[in-house]
Amino acid sequence: MKKITSTILITFAIIGIISLFIFAKDYLKSDKPYNDLRDSTYSVYALPVPDSVTFAGELVPVESFDVREALDKELHKITYWHSETFLYFKRAHRYFPAIEKILAENNIPDDFKYMAIAESGLSDVVSPAKATGFWQFMKRTAISYGLEVNNEIDERYNILKSTKAACRFLKDARRKYKDWALVAASYNMGQGNLDKQIQKQNSKSYYDLLLNPETSRYVYRIIAFKLILNNPQDYGFKFRKKDLYPQISTYEVKLDSAVNDFAAYAKHFNTNYKMLKYFNPWLRDSFLTNKYKKTYTIILPEKNARSKNYFINIQDSDIIINSIDY
Repeated sequence: MKKITSTILITFAIIGIISLFIFAKDYLKSDKPYNDLRDSTYSVYALPVPDSVTFAGELVPVESFDVREALDKELHKITYWHSETFLYFKRAHRYFPAIEKILAENNIPDDFKYMAIAESGLSDVVSPAKATGFWQFMKRTAISYGLEVNNEIDERYNILKSTKAACRFLKDARRKYKDWALVAASYNMGQGNLDKQIQKQNSKSYYDLLLNPETSRYVYRIIAFKLILNNPQDYGFKFRKKDLYPQISTYEVKLDSAVNDFAAYAKHFNTNYKMLKYFNPWLRDSFLTNKYKKTYTIILPEKNARSKNYFINIQDSDIIINSIDY
């Protein structure tokens, strides 16, 4: 009896193994059309580094292997982080015009608009070190460059005022270093720390200095953003103008008194608290005491601007963009 039972068990085991093999073979066979399609259509390409690159009108020495490979690294990292990089394209379409205007008024090279992406991704983020806003100002530095920072007002979140403050910093650094790459590096690591490395290494070229890992990448990241955002299709990005975030129609009102309730204040202008804070994130509370009777400029959306901007010129914006002039 035991012998019969053993024979039966062995037989079932053999049948099970054979069945598993047949199932696995069929399963793998069912994936073959998909695998064939994937192999024939899916590709990831290495990205070429241009033979001539400039930053703020100054030549980048890409003929040096270390410089070329540092830029190559940032081009690949940014390009193949698709979701985040697409958001940079979208946000830049909304925010770059205002930033470009302020840079031009202050004689700061246009390339520094890409520094705002390197700093914050064009969003009001707060770093672990508490650097805040598009330009990632620390509180003390923000105040020293004329921004108001307290419990009720934080102008690091004001894109116009913080961009002007960034320009003041950049102009100060330019007078000192006479070199735009070093100016950008000083924004990231601080002038004092950069001065120590310049003296220690006896070099006044960003591209010849051995700096901390973050600053060593910083200028290359800015340059990579410039190359990718100016030539999206060269780096595999395809989209239409209507895929980008539109600029929203707004108007200004002056505020020179206290506000007890910003929700009620917003309703007075036919908008809501959410929209008020969206356009004025530098208002940090639901009220404003304004004890010194300062005059502030409040940005508010025009009537129906919350929806109508997405339906302007849609008819002639279906063409895929080859290059962007923000």
